[in-house]
Amino acid sequence: MRALLVVNPAATTTSARTRDVLIHALASEVKLEAVTTEYRGHAHDLARAAARSKDIDLVVALGGDGTVNEVANGLLHDGPDPERLPGLAVVPGGSTNVFARALGLPNNAVEATGALLDALREGRERTVGLGLAEPAPGTGDDGAPVRWFTFCAGLGFDAGVVGRVEQQRERGRRSTHPLYVRQVLRQFLGDPHRTRGTISLHRDGEDPVDGLVVTLVSNTAPWSYLGDKPLYPSPGASFDKGLDVLGLTSMSTVSAMRYGSQLVASTPERGPRGKHAKSLHDLSAFTLVSKVPLPFQVDGDHLGLRTGVKFTGVRRALRVIV
Repeated sequence: MRALLVVNPAATTTSARTRDVLIHALASEVKLEAVTTEYRGHAHDLARAAARSKDIDLVVALGGDGTVNEVANGLLHDGPDPERLPGLAVVPGGSTNVFARALGLPNNAVEATGALLDALREGRERTVGLGLAEPAPGTGDDGAPVRWFTFCAGLGFDAGVVGRVEQQRERGRRSTHPLYVRQVLRQFLGDPHRTRGTISLHRDGEDPVDGLVVTLVSNTAPWSYLGDKPLYPSPGASFDKGLDVLGLTSMSTVSAMRYGSQLVASTPERGPRGKHAKSLHDLSAFTLVSKVPLPFQVDGDHLGLRTGVKFTGVRRALRVIV
């Protein structure tokens, strides 16, 4: 088996020692080529070349959720074909590592490497569904890129938080959970649309859901973590189903406190609920349209402002070594 290891040296918990241990361990099982990324989008380019080469059987991503997202998008650049494309393996190296943890992998690079080696020896893999986000026709976003996402996406409030975190990281701050909490508070205080939502959700054959302030799109559960605490806005979301959405029609101070506390207390059986909460499950396709341009994110990667995004849940999109 030939494998490509894609290493993001800037990932939060990735070190040269971790990389060297992983390279040594993998090289004992596969014919390995290791490449360190040098610019944003490099992981995508490497994975796309691997998918087209016909010589690579496996692409291993060492980094955070952003690195995994780039690799997945590179593998799927020409469309999903699980039987033909290289498999994907993940070694967590970021601050949160939602996709790896959702797959049941340890949140430690060395332990995850051991689990990966066991999976390779035993031939363990699964084919997971992913989300696809593309510009909604007629909304002025026609030139925006199409992006796959592995675990979540969002238009509006949560994407604004992601954008603020990225600005702090560009200033040299580390991506920590306290940093995210601070940016949630700043986004809450500075969001002009939090009390009157501008987003509508459209599905074929259904009435639109209007007035949304928050739109959390989930491809799996949990949606994210606060430290070691998993958060379940959509407990029923699964790699084996379509997409789930939690929408909120109010983010007043009282509503924010209620739904924020419910999210922190959420479990695999129970997520946020109430008159301002709109929960939709196992959707194959839907479109979010906003009256004004709003921040947009996929897998914690801020993609700028959008006025309309079409979402599709693509089942059995990619093979993953687990």
